[in-house]
Amino acid sequence: MGYMNNGFDESQQSDYGAVLRNGREILLQGFNWESHKHDWWRNLEKKVPDVAKSGFTSVWLPPASQSFSPEGYLPQNLYSLNSSYGSEHLLKNLLQKLNQHKVRAMADIVINHRVGTTQGHGGMYNRYDGIPLSWNEHAVTSCTGGLGNRSSGANFHGVPNIDHTQNFVRNDLIGWLKWLRGVGFQDFRFDFARGYSAKYVKEYIEGARPIFSVGEYWDPCNYNNNGLDYNQDSHRQRIVNWIDGTGQLSAAFDFTTKGILQEAVKGQFWRLRDRQGKPPGVMGWWPSRAVTFIDNHDTGSTQAHWPFPMNHLMEGYAYILTHPGIPTVFYDHFYDWAGSIHNEIAKLIAVRKEQDIHSRSSIKILEAQPNLYSAIIGDKVCMKIGDGSWCPGGREWTLATSGQRYAVWKK
Repeated sequence: MGYMNNGFDESQQSDYGAVLRNGREILLQGFNWESHKHDWWRNLEKKVPDVAKSGFTSVWLPPASQSFSPEGYLPQNLYSLNSSYGSEHLLKNLLQKLNQHKVRAMADIVINHRVGTTQGHGGMYNRYDGIPLSWNEHAVTSCTGGLGNRSSGANFHGVPNIDHTQNFVRNDLIGWLKWLRGVGFQDFRFDFARGYSAKYVKEYIEGARPIFSVGEYWDPCNYNNNGLDYNQDSHRQRIVNWIDGTGQLSAAFDFTTKGILQEAVKGQFWRLRDRQGKPPGVMGWWPSRAVTFIDNHDTGSTQAHWPFPMNHLMEGYAYILTHPGIPTVFYDHFYDWAGSIHNEIAKLIAVRKEQDIHSRSSIKILEAQPNLYSAIIGDKVCMKIGDGSWCPGGREWTLATSGQRYAVWKK
């Protein structure tokens, strides 16, 4: 495994701002909603060599703590790493294998809510007796049945929400996050980031010093009677505000780009240029903090809350893997889909790396018609998607890769 291949640098281990400044991350979401049924830590361990060879710098793993639900999103004993994905022993084998291949492991940090063990105030399960972090009702927000303060964000209904305004809660969580770093997790993904103030995310990142962080700040795009609004500025502004609230230490998933891109590929490519001539998602305003993606375990998989149109998948990947921002590939698309998708995505990643496209690369949008979008990125890559025919002028461009309704050229 070549030292340069994944931009892995020992100095980055101690400097948690280095990879954001460098901007050459390519993430893999390493699970879907059903993964807990499939001996997951063992399954992933077998794939690590391919993950590394394909050029991924970090793999987002599902929540590793013991959970009330098998998917991991209703955590109870945060310090127990025996979950439906496998034992602590198997998890540590996986983390070791990733480390050997110079790929970072991203922990899914679920700290908006926590399932209680014991009934307390009001007969609610809002105490945590008998397990580490044995908090009482004061750790739970008053809006979800506890004796703490009101939530500093949106409520996640049906379970006790953690009161991050309490010093003891934050200190305990920082202790746990530092422990996760010691176990071998290097990056963090903050689940349900709308649930608590971004200033606490800043505190957690400063306390535990992950190498890279990304937050899930997901709220709905703006729709009208005819479908998606062209102008999504207020949507991306809310995500930008959240990033700002973390002291700019965390990136955020670019839900704006996802929402627009999945409408654009249906023959509305004019959506991919905003009024200022920029990409219309968070990518267009703050690309070094925009983590782009096509689908995840919520939007796609068997939940399919907001899925990308399947027959336009590669156009979506051709867009995010050639553009500024920090692209993410979904496990299902890379490993479970039939046909050549794995190799097509790997080829796009290779072109991105060869041409040194990064999160802050310049972009010049050339066409944004109903059936055609084209752009030049970093002056080194040119691409088109859609069924309109188009190719760049000038002999300096050679075709690097192409597939159904997409083509990429390089200089």
